[in-house]
Amino acid sequence: MLITKNEAIAEMEVEANSRESVVDIKKNKQKKGILYDLYFNNKNTIAELSNSLHISIPSITALVDELVEEKWISETGFAISKQGRRPAIYGINPDKNFILTLDINTHDTRIAVLNLKNEIAFSQVFDLQLKNNPSFLQTLFQLVDNVLEQKIAKGREVIALGVSIPGLVNKKTGINYTYKSLNSENTSLGKLIENHFNLPTFVINDSKATAFGEYHFGLAKGKSHVLSVNVDWGIGLGIVLNGEIFDGASGFAGELGHIQVNPDGVLCSCGKVGCLDTITSASSLLKSIKEGLRNGQVSKLGEYKDSLENINLEMVIDAAQQGDGFAIDIIHNIGLELGKGLSIAVHLFNPQIIIIDGVLSKAQKLIVNPIEHAINKYCLTDFKEDLSIEISQLSEDAKIFGVHAYVVESLLKTA
Repeated sequence: MLITKNEAIAEMEVEANSRESVVDIKKNKQKKGILYDLYFNNKNTIAELSNSLHISIPSITALVDELVEEKWISETGFAISKQGRRPAIYGINPDKNFILTLDINTHDTRIAVLNLKNEIAFSQVFDLQLKNNPSFLQTLFQLVDNVLEQKIAKGREVIALGVSIPGLVNKKTGINYTYKSLNSENTSLGKLIENHFNLPTFVINDSKATAFGEYHFGLAKGKSHVLSVNVDWGIGLGIVLNGEIFDGASGFAGELGHIQVNPDGVLCSCGKVGCLDTITSASSLLKSIKEGLRNGQVSKLGEYKDSLENINLEMVIDAAQQGDGFAIDIIHNIGLELGKGLSIAVHLFNPQIIIIDGVLSKAQKLIVNPIEHAINKYCLTDFKEDLSIEISQLSEDAKIFGVHAYVVESLLKTA
């Protein structure tokens, strides 16, 4: 069938546009690869980027020039060279784009804004406790709106949101099955937040966020087999297996706090009896302290016997570090019970290192020593040969850095 000249020209234009579209997609993918490399490796030269991403020097140079012009990256200095011209080093532009992170837990909510160099530009803890009802979201939206207005007013463009939250978070759907009221019918918490702020939003379980932070920026960096224990207001476990964060089939792996350790124990928030959470979390510590003081236990904290609601975690840890026997005993017992639970995980995963994260990590050796004692007692000898137990160097920032890394990875992943 004959076609007209105009039809032929139209077909040629469609084909040209198609080729152009493919080129643009490839270029965009390569640019993401450069940003991903610079984020996780901090800085690199043209030659190093070319070698890492398997892109020719001329092509990588053109892409880097475009990213510099678009203010995503900038020159940060010059590399050492034995001969010839010193090559320029490139890094993420710290003033261009920002990510807002939410660390939500049953005690409070922390909002932080970080640039793409993983530097915290803003951080504040709010007295907003996680509740399993829709009204929690409205308060959260208001807080975030206020922070966004403050940050944007100062010229900081927020390009995405990251959320760390306890509970069973399905990796594929984003639905939180522990806090079901935070979802709306079949719409996940993350999607509700995304719709409200019109920004890409990524939700991750808090213990996995902690593991992400340790894996990319903390004591787990460069290690292949790691247990990151989030000893917080609940107990969670982040697992690194063969150099990757282990999710399990639905993303639920690591709920260490809900293994049963005392069949005759107290009721857990999950509805079961005697979970590890009920005897080793920060919440259970405060409960034990207050119960002991109510029953006449001698302690430096005894002055608060008539105002137990004023006792907080920092006060208990401080009393223990000053030699208060009652506070030391409570923390010691928590460490022993946690160590028993971890001994199961050690036998299952054979880690190189156990990293103690979360609010109770502030107790330092007071919590680590009994954990080590329990593992020595309950683990087979050969499992302990290459195992170390250490307090996180990132402390509570591990979660924030982990959420941030998770967002960047989600935005820039090209595979």
